[in-house]
Amino acid sequence: MNNNLKSFLIEAKKQTYANSNIKKGIPSRLGSNDYHYEKKIDGQNFAYHDTYFGGTKFMGEEVVYCDDSMPEWGMNYYGVTLDEALNEDAMDKALRPALMKVGEDDSILPVRGPRKFENDGYIYTFEVVGTLACFEGSEKIYKEDKLIYQLTCHGGVIRK
Repeated sequence: MNNNLKSFLIEAKKQTYANSNIKKGIPSRLGSNDYHYEKKIDGQNFAYHDTYFGGTKFMGEEVVYCDDSMPEWGMNYYGVTLDEALNEDAMDKALRPALMKVGEDDSILPVRGPRKFENDGYIYTFEVVGTLACFEGSEKIYKEDKLIYQLTCHGGVIRK
C-alpha cells in the first residue's frame, strides 16, 4: 500500500467531517452532505471526497483519487444513532473528537478513529479486520454502558 495514500487519508479525514471547524462543500447530489480535500504529496495530486446522506441515521462514501480521475481507494459506511433522544449535534460532539484521533493509534487501520477513546462521558470503540487494501469495520459509542450509536464500514483499493 502506498504510504503517500495512507498519510493523505489521515490528513484528509482530519481536514473534513471530523474537524468541526471545516465547512461542508457544495452538495454533489440531492440531499447530500459533502466534504472535499486536496493535496500534492511527493509530486502526486491527491483528492478526497466524502459524501453522506442523513443525520442520526446516515450512509456515505469516501473516495480518494490520485493523479487522475480514476478512484484509487474507497470506503462505504452506514451509521445509526440508537438513542432517539440524541440529535445530530449531540452525536457530533461524541463522534468528531474520536475521528480527529485517526492515525494516532498504530494498532488499528486509519479509516475511522482509534481502537478506544473516552470523552465527556462517551466511550468510542472501533474494531476493524483486514488491510487498507480490503477491510471491514465496526464503530460504536456508549454512554453510561449503554450502546447509543453504531456504524459499519468496508472498503479498500479500487484499482492498482
